Amino acid sequence: MWFLIVILAIVIIIAFKTFKIVKQAEVYVIERLGKYHKIADAGLTVIIPFFDHVRSVVSLKQQTMDIPPQQVITKDNVTITIDTVVFYKITDPARAVYEIQSLRKGIEYLAITTIRDIVGKMDLDQTFSSRDLINNQLRVILDEATDQWGCKVDRVEIKDITPPADIRDAMEKQMNAERNKRAAILQAEGERQSAITIAEGQKEAAILAAEAEKESKIRKAAGEAEAIKKVAEAKAQEIEMVYSAIKDSAPDDKLVQLKSLEALKEIANGNSNKVFIPFEATSALSGLGAAAEVLKEKK
Repeated sequence: MWFLIVILAIVIIIAFKTFKIVKQAEVYVIERLGKYHKIADAGLTVIIPFFDHVRSVVSLKQQTMDIPPQQVITKDNVTITIDTVVFYKITDPARAVYEIQSLRKGIEYLAITTIRDIVGKMDLDQTFSSRDLINNQLRVILDEATDQWGCKVDRVEIKDITPPADIRDAMEKQMNAERNKRAAILQAEGERQSAITIAEGQKEAAILAAEAEKESKIRKAAGEAEAIKKVAEAKAQEIEMVYSAIKDSAPDDKLVQLKSLEALKEIANGNSNKVFIPFEATSALSGLGAAAEVLKEKK
């Protein structure tokens, strides 16, 4: 009975060591008699017990590695703390196991030295404005260095850059000063634009007022000219009518002179008319005045 139990136990142990189930996105590095034998992919794998054994289980997923925050001295002698994360993926499991003792340690040390080399060539301001450049340079250098280890570095990201407290205070004061400066410039620009707009509006209003006044004067002058023209035409018609009446009634010279004097009086009464009478005509006018008195007496 005990013999059967022992035999059953031995069979179970042999079966356990013979059949291996490899999970998805993982591979087994199999050694035979201490020497690399094969890579077992996902699924059921059969190995020879006591001759073969699993040296390492390697994940093919993309992995992340947080690099411990490092103090780095910039080109202008400012000590800053940089926190970095590396994204990598194993492409050759055998080389990742046999080419380096610890792949993660190798990537970490390489990243630290590369960060110090890159940031040490930059000023403090450049480190804040050139994160993409630093990330790209880190990725290229790490990818080239880890290629011999069967690893590919996909991305490198700087999570945080922390300057010293005094530098941070100075930067905050500088930022506040810049904000105040920009606010003052914007306010001055707004006031200037407002003054320009008001001046342009007043200019346009003055031009429109002048145009309106000009148009009013033109129209007034045109109306007065038209009125004078109409008055002149009416007077001309009246003179024509008087002339025709006198002509038809065969007037003598004194009557003609009297009518001419009346017409001259009407013309002189106009606001825009000025009549200048020669000195030689005064005798004739005195005669006309006497004739007018005679006519009044007859009437």
